[in-house]
This record gives sequence, structure tokens and C-alpha cells, in this order.
Amino acid sequence: MSGTEKVNILMVDDQPGKLLSYEVILSELGENLIKAASGPQALEQLLKNDIAVVLLDVNMPGQDGFELARMIRQHPRFEKTAIIFISAVRVTDIDRLTGFEQGAVDYISVPIVPRLLRARVKVFVELYRKTQEMERLNGELRDISSRLLKMQDEEHRRIARELHDGLGQELAALKMTIAQIPRHNSANAKDQAASEASEIVERASRQVRSMSHLLHPPLLDEVGLVSAIEWYLDGLTKRSGIATSLEVQPVNFPRLTCDVETAIFRAIQEALTNVFRHSGASNAWVRLSQQEGQVMVRVGDDGKGVDPEIAEMRPGSLGIGLAGMRQRAKEFGGTLRLTNANPGTLIEIVIPARSFVPQKEHAIA
Repeated sequence: MSGTEKVNILMVDDQPGKLLSYEVILSELGENLIKAASGPQALEQLLKNDIAVVLLDVNMPGQDGFELARMIRQHPRFEKTAIIFISAVRVTDIDRLTGFEQGAVDYISVPIVPRLLRARVKVFVELYRKTQEMERLNGELRDISSRLLKMQDEEHRRIARELHDGLGQELAALKMTIAQIPRHNSANAKDQAASEASEIVERASRQVRSMSHLLHPPLLDEVGLVSAIEWYLDGLTKRSGIATSLEVQPVNFPRLTCDVETAIFRAIQEALTNVFRHSGASNAWVRLSQQEGQVMVRVGDDGKGVDPEIAEMRPGSLGIGLAGMRQRAKEFGGTLRLTNANPGTLIEIVIPARSFVPQKEHAIA
């Protein structure tokens, strides 16, 4: 639930005049106000709507407020719904105690002070809004965690296949070649077999370096973010045929903390992977800049763009890649924005200045 989305406030009283008064008093909150003149009407509204706060008159004919509150609390869905009692007659300490025993969060006596009533209701409205947002975020986190585990399993399988089909086959060939060397009678045959073994070792070494660099480029630690991005863009162009470019401002871009440089590199890597897989683009570009004490990263392409719900980052619309990029930015107090650039897509990441570190810190490390 966003901070601007209205929530429902249920007002329960058998007197129309009082309901009208509550409506006038609470209208300044800008929320949805729902009226009920009896217990059965209130229960009907509770079952039909998500209610943030129930404003409940204690003295009602047939079924008083205490009994209604008890019925509300018996339903698992309404265990945490905020109930505020209002009474002009039952205002003793015993009455208040009874109200709180039935699950009330507040007990207000008549005459009502409008400003005080609004303030009390507003507290529980905001609490409800924050609780809903927390539940939404927890749901997203569970979803992301589940998908991350699946991606991790897929990555493990991919690495296992590459090790078996690539490095494993090279090592098997090396073993057979070395085993044949003692069986050769001539020196030339032995030299040729040794040369073949050397070539196999060189190919295996290149495969190991390639896998290692993709998992974590040494350039990122040794030279810095800019060099690592240049290396990755060059490799992407060779593998995919997508023309890439990099623009850096200032030219002598400062070093960042190691974890931030890794996060930015991974975000760029993920963004360009999406370009390759989904955009149909011919060109992609990366802009890395330092502006007003902030690091700004822009990744764009000339492809087909993304669906509007993804561009607006609506709940449930983001894939694991974009969700992970946004989470990386948030971890460092930053933000991520996604827009359709017509043509293509533009991803912008902004990270605050506290991520900068003196160059000597990396030199010491």
C-alpha cells in the first residue's frame, strides 16, 4: 500500500446525527469513510472491505459495542483491526477496562474534541498503512528469495555443465595424450604429443580464467570499476554483436568502496544481460558520472522497451534481475528508476556520496 492510497474507516452508531458528526470531523483526513447503523451492518462492511480503524459506539440497542467488538476479535482476519470505543454514558474506569479487554486500542468519552479524535484516528490509520506496506515488502522479499534460490540452482547447474563439457573434456583429453607419450618410439612423436598436451593445458587455463572473470572480475579489485566495465562491455560486444559504448565523467573517476563498486558492476551486468536477452537492441550504452556528491549510473539501449507496469515498478511486475538491482541500490541509500526512452529502455541508479573512499584505502588493501 502506497502512502497516498486511501484506507477505510468504519464508523458504527445507531444515531444518524452522530455518524454525520464523525463524518464531518474525520473528512479532513482524506480517507474513505464507511457508515454502519448497527452491529449486523458493521459486520457486513467488515467482510466486504479491508478496514483500518473501527469507530464504535458502546451504547447501541440489541447488540452493544462490547459484544460487537468481541465478535470482531473472534474472526482471525480482524484480530489486529484497530477499534476505538466512543461513549457518552459508560465512561467509568470499569467501562474503560471492559473496552480494553474486548480489544479496544482507545476509549473516548463524549463530548468529543474534534481535533483530538482526528489525531487519534490518524495514528492508527498510519500504523495500518505501515503494517500493510511491511506485509507487501515481506511478500516481495519471500518471492525474491525463492526466485534467487532457483537462480542459484540454475547457475550451479550451468557451471557444472561448463566444467564437465569444457574443462572436464579438456582434462580427459590431456590425460589420454600424456598416457600415450611413453608409448611413442620416435622423439618427434613424443615432442608432438607434448605439444598437444601443452595446447590442451592452455585451452583449459583460458576456460578457467574466463569463468573466474565472469564470476568476479579481478580488474574490479585491482584497477577499479571503470576498467571492469570496459572489460565487460568489450566481451559483451564480441559475444552478442551489440555495439556498446561507455562515457565516464569526470575522466579521472574516483574509487568507491569495494562493496559499492561490486554492486554497481553487478547492476550494469544485469541491465546489459536484460538488453541482450529481451530488448532486441542493436546498441547499448553506459554512462557513469559523479554529480553533486553522488554516483549516477545510466544504462540505455535502442530496443523495444518494457511494459508500462514494469516501467512503473508495480508490485509483482519486476523480475528477479530488476528487483535485485533495486535492492542493491537501496542497500547503499540509493534509488533505481526505469523508463521507456522511445526507443529502448533507460535504467538510472543514483548512490549517495558516502560511498566514495580515498584512493589510498584501495592501495593499502
